Amino acid sequence: MSQNPAVPAPAGESDPGEAVAGIGRWLAVESPTDCASGVNRMMDLVAAEAGAVGIACERIPGRDGLGDHLRLRAGPRRDEPGILVLSHLDTVHPVGTLAADLPVRVEGDRLYGPGVYDMKGGAWLAFQGFLAAARGGAARRPLTFLFTSDEEIGSPTSRALIEAEGRRAGAVLVTEPARDGGRVVTGRKGVGRFDVHVEGRPAHSGSRHADGRNAIREAARLILAIEAMTDYERGITTTVGTIQGGTAQNVIPQHCRFSVDLRVVGAADGRACEATILGLTASPDFSLTITGGMNRPPYAKDEGGERLYAHARDLAAAELGQDLGEVPLTGGGSDGNFTAALGVPTLDGLGIDGDGAHTLHEYALISSIAPRRLLMRRLLETL
Repeated sequence: MSQNPAVPAPAGESDPGEAVAGIGRWLAVESPTDCASGVNRMMDLVAAEAGAVGIACERIPGRDGLGDHLRLRAGPRRDEPGILVLSHLDTVHPVGTLAADLPVRVEGDRLYGPGVYDMKGGAWLAFQGFLAAARGGAARRPLTFLFTSDEEIGSPTSRALIEAEGRRAGAVLVTEPARDGGRVVTGRKGVGRFDVHVEGRPAHSGSRHADGRNAIREAARLILAIEAMTDYERGITTTVGTIQGGTAQNVIPQHCRFSVDLRVVGAADGRACEATILGLTASPDFSLTITGGMNRPPYAKDEGGERLYAHARDLAAAELGQDLGEVPLTGGGSDGNFTAALGVPTLDGLGIDGDGAHTLHEYALISSIAPRRLLMRRLLETL
């Protein structure tokens, strides 16, 4: 990987007002994963801006009630591994958050709005860097930018597309938020998701108590066993995050359902924990159904990932005068897990700096936009 001499930012690239206005237009379109129309309006915005400057766009229709995906291609048209940029345009905040609890606003260096940190701010600045690299003609490899619609629920309809593009890539750049003051991410835990359904036997809780088989009690036994799998020293965590069951206060509950979140550092631990959870058995007179499995494989920095990070770190130092630190392991998963697991050098956390992902105080730091935008452009031009 080579590096060009410092290149000044194009006109407008360092204008914070232009950046806030641009990101603000994206924040004005609420796009939670389950609102396909909102996600597709986001795809419309990207496609219109890309098309206006002659970037080739391909729309991949959504399925299963989810939004579309969008693929952009630029750079030299050669049959060689290219550079893949990954962003998602779905968010977690429900429609109405913008008007009620988290209006778009600027307070000092902070830009607030639904999904501004995770990850519309990062997707916008990376997109601008992609357009600048495409217009400048300095890219050495084919460039692909993939915008997806379902990352926040585990990428069920985009995973195959991400992996297919990843296999064609020599490097993958992921625009998830920066961490801890601008650090990039070079490793993530693997993620497992499971749904558990316990069925017992209903009965009147007063007159026929002994005839009942309490599904909530049986679920509680299983939950304690699952939560006991947490092992902080090995980086394994299990969390039962949602539970529902029962029909009335005076009825022995027939059904109970709960969800399980699993996080692991190593692939072997992922397989072992998956087998343990799927192998749980019910007590007599109960039935048990468990679905799910490892959703995202662990993402560990290998030799290729180390070289990619070193290149980005050197660029940041030489051209931005910044120390680009790294977070070598974080518990959250991303689409970078998929490409890293394929052995493709992957660098994550290249998005905007800020805090409060998925909360009502989510914000991005305006001062981080220009340097991250320039870093993305220069990565696309120099890798």
